[in-house]
Amino acid sequence: MIPLKTKEEIKIMAEAGKILAEIMRQIKSAVKPGITTDELNKLAQELVFKSKVKPAFLGYDNFPAVLCTSVNEAIVHGIPSEYALKEGDILSLDLGITHNGYFSDMAITVPVGEISMEARQLIRAVKKCLSIAIKKARPGNTLGDLGNTIERYLEKRGLCVVKELCGHGIGRGLHEEPEILNYGKRKKGEKLKEGMVLCLEPMAGIGTGKIKKASDRYGFETADNSLSAHFEHTIAITSNGRRVLTE
Repeated sequence: MIPLKTKEEIKIMAEAGKILAEIMRQIKSAVKPGITTDELNKLAQELVFKSKVKPAFLGYDNFPAVLCTSVNEAIVHGIPSEYALKEGDILSLDLGITHNGYFSDMAITVPVGEISMEARQLIRAVKKCLSIAIKKARPGNTLGDLGNTIERYLEKRGLCVVKELCGHGIGRGLHEEPEILNYGKRKKGEKLKEGMVLCLEPMAGIGTGKIKKASDRYGFETADNSLSAHFEHTIAITSNGRRVLTE
């Protein structure tokens, strides 16, 4: 059963999303060669509590940090550490918060200094892919339409979709129904309805698309150690189409 949100609930989630987007903007601006991912996590924690919201990830399934920091071949759920970012790295930042009982979730992938053309094209493609999928998120379209859009866009650019990880519904729970696959068939799956609030999060790599569990037991990495990128927005399906809440 996919829970539908009222306009008042979406208003609260939009407030959460706006706060989250501003926190993420400040974290992004701190990314540079030499900073450790643990320092970014500490910054995220400071900003979250300064904003009078709560971290969504800290303690979730025993996750030990506020911020997920996934470097290069790490796709998602990377644990912050003493690793100092190097020129040429790419870094995926994933952050969730709760505000007045509702969750918000977003992710971006950013360059660390000057990066290779291949890495730049990867980041650009996954970011663009998310924006195109969001345009498809309107009443009457299906989850299969969203997945198909993501899959076709990325594969046309020679990238491999990470098919073993997916997006999700969100609301009073961090992960609600439905699962939102990054592949699929048009007109298949659940129809989108006004009141649904979803996290779309395409993930792709330049290698085979196969994944493995990271040694920290929380993160996932590309099996062939190739670069990967991840973007995510929380969106609401409205009578007028869709509304991006994490902007």
